[in-house]
Amino acid sequence: MPPSKRTPAPKRPAIDDLLSVMARLRSPTGCPWDREQDHLTLRFHAVEEVYELMDAIEAGDDHEMLEELGDLLLQVVFHCQMADERKAFDFEKVTRNLVEKLVRRHPHVFGDAKAKDVDAVWAQWEKIKRSEKKGTPRDRASALDGVPRHLPALLRAEKLVKKARKAGILGQDKPSRAGLGAKNAIGGRLFDLVEQAQSMGWSAEELLRLESQRRERSWRRKEQSIPTRSKA
Repeated sequence: MPPSKRTPAPKRPAIDDLLSVMARLRSPTGCPWDREQDHLTLRFHAVEEVYELMDAIEAGDDHEMLEELGDLLLQVVFHCQMADERKAFDFEKVTRNLVEKLVRRHPHVFGDAKAKDVDAVWAQWEKIKRSEKKGTPRDRASALDGVPRHLPALLRAEKLVKKARKAGILGQDKPSRAGLGAKNAIGGRLFDLVEQAQSMGWSAEELLRLESQRRERSWRRKEQSIPTRSKA
């Protein structure tokens, strides 16, 4: 009688293996370095991984993208493991919260709402997000709220300007159809300013960060005088 063929066991999802490995690394018999970390010590690691992912994307390097996406996922799993140890939340709760948020903020896909274009999608997203945060410690009372403090200075300035324009704090200038020459000229001026700041012993990053803070304070005062405003 021929031997019976055993049905192979179903392959375990890779995410389960990753969570188990992370828990092992943080265990008393795990890795000394991993055990010493906390949310604060890891906070800039995530930023670094994002920039490395950006390099891979811009290079069109799929192998590097695979690697860097894994490194970024590691940061998520690491923080979830530490939070689970504190009985705050775990990976399951983070992913479940994300799924629910995506469904809730896309009623034009998962519900009966309509959104004819990308602008309508963004307006709907922001409206839902504000309603979610209303009455909570994360309520965004100002149109300028929600811009991370640790963004690079230039990116943070761009986001503040965009929000100020949407809220009517700044004029609603229409983008001009300037050509490549104008684009290069602005880039050159920005670089010249960096060079000038450095020649004077200053950090252009820090100068722009301080100026953004000054303008943000001014815009917030101005915002209070606008009877009705659309919060971006």
